[in-house]
Amino acid sequence: MKPIEIYSYFPNLSDLQQRQIEQLAGLYQDWNEKINVVSRKDVEELYERHVLHSMSIALFTSFAKGSKIVDVGTGGGFPGIPLAILFPEVQFTLVDSIGKKLKVVNEVVEGLGLQNVTTIHDRIENVPETFDFVVSRAVAAMPTFVHWVQHSIAKENKNKVGNGIWYLKGGDLTEELAPFKEKVLIYDLYERIPTPFFETKKLVYLPFYPKNG
Repeated sequence: MKPIEIYSYFPNLSDLQQRQIEQLAGLYQDWNEKINVVSRKDVEELYERHVLHSMSIALFTSFAKGSKIVDVGTGGGFPGIPLAILFPEVQFTLVDSIGKKLKVVNEVVEGLGLQNVTTIHDRIENVPETFDFVVSRAVAAMPTFVHWVQHSIAKENKNKVGNGIWYLKGGDLTEELAPFKEKVLIYDLYERIPTPFFETKKLVYLPFYPKNG
């Protein structure tokens, strides 16, 4: 997949946003040779498996200006960096407990000239700040993940949907989402992005503090 194929899903990107997306491949290829944060095969498929996968959250929701988002277990910067490109007026905090991964993240952020990204080298359990939303890509089963991040979600709501978790995950989620079945929403990414990679990919939304709650 090439950047131009991503633009068909996000046709309103500015010239700056397009340039930043196009810079991602070179930045990750360069830094991945020094510090391996993305598998070699995934670097070759960066735009589909990482960039578009991260951006897919924005096909189902939007973040209001001034919102604060935390990306937990960001690894090489996903989904945080692509979302930060999409939402330049939203503040993103990327958290990971592995310092070498955040070194790559910081270098990519600097290379892109992103002004709305900060990083924290720690476990989310140790971060006292609260955020409107938590985003992540399959770092743990949902019950475990909720236990880690529930203190991180702010009660005051400024978005159209309630503050909570947007979680990218694949496969059969029935068992791990059973404790939340009354309020969890599951979106099939394949319905919006009909390519083989997305066939089993899901986006899970778990609200904590509903708009009218």
